[in-house]
Amino acid sequence: MDTMRERFVSTTSQLLDEDARLALVLAEISKDGFSAAHRRHPDRVINVGIREQLLIGAGGGIALTGLRPIMHTFASFLVERPFEQVKLDFGHQGTGGVLVSAGASYDWPAGGFTHMAPGDVALLDTLDGWSVQVPGHPDEAEALLRQSAARDDRVYIRLSLQTNARAHASDGKPGFRALREGRGGVVIAVGPMLDHVLAAAEGLDVTVLYATTVRPFDSAALRAAAGVQNAADVVIVEPYLAGTSTAVASEALTDVPHRVLGLGVARRELRRYGRMDEHLTAHGLDPRGLRARMARFLPGTPR
Repeated sequence: MDTMRERFVSTTSQLLDEDARLALVLAEISKDGFSAAHRRHPDRVINVGIREQLLIGAGGGIALTGLRPIMHTFASFLVERPFEQVKLDFGHQGTGGVLVSAGASYDWPAGGFTHMAPGDVALLDTLDGWSVQVPGHPDEAEALLRQSAARDDRVYIRLSLQTNARAHASDGKPGFRALREGRGGVVIAVGPMLDHVLAAAEGLDVTVLYATTVRPFDSAALRAAAGVQNAADVVIVEPYLAGTSTAVASEALTDVPHRVLGLGVARRELRRYGRMDEHLTAHGLDPRGLRARMARFLPGTPR
């Protein structure tokens, strides 16, 4: 199976052939994968070099001409480093574009903390009007990318090397999907966290909702799921900063007594970089770690 990033390269190359409105802006990362697309479309495939603020600024300028820019690099260089440009060149200017990241929270630990971005979604939450998509499989990444390329709004697509064994939302439709129903609580699994959540929830009487689009947050689906099991105990498992979505989940249930537990990447920096799977375990996001914390939180859950 190809990775999400490899699928991004092949899909975007095809979209550039099909839609003259699209432009791609790179900052060195993945440039070799787009060499053929650059030869075919030298005016719409632009590499600005290691200048991430310029990456976003150029994309914003392209958007003002009426084109649809797709901007790509590691998440830490796409959202965190050029955040002022993201805020001003798209939000303040009222333009649209597609940010597509790689690297996620700790996909390349050997790159060090400079290449980790567990806070990217939380940072975008401070801005208005961004759709945030977190696919859990290359097929889902392709569907979300194709839909986003055809739109006019502001979209962030967060790609990762972590992936589920199969796609559950390859149609790209927004909204949470109920994969299991139970009466002992609701667990929301975001993108590549799904397989670990399903393993951790084995034998538990819980509803499992799967989310690939996290902004806008599907409040209706959460409320419906809470009603099915008649108890508003909610666990949100996200592949980025723990607690990123607890506020919007609480807002969805504001008129219902509820408890929300946010599981994800801890704020502490793990300086022994190790491997991606070791970071997953260290943050308690492997099935064993998730099961233990879910058992402590959900009433009547066997440990």
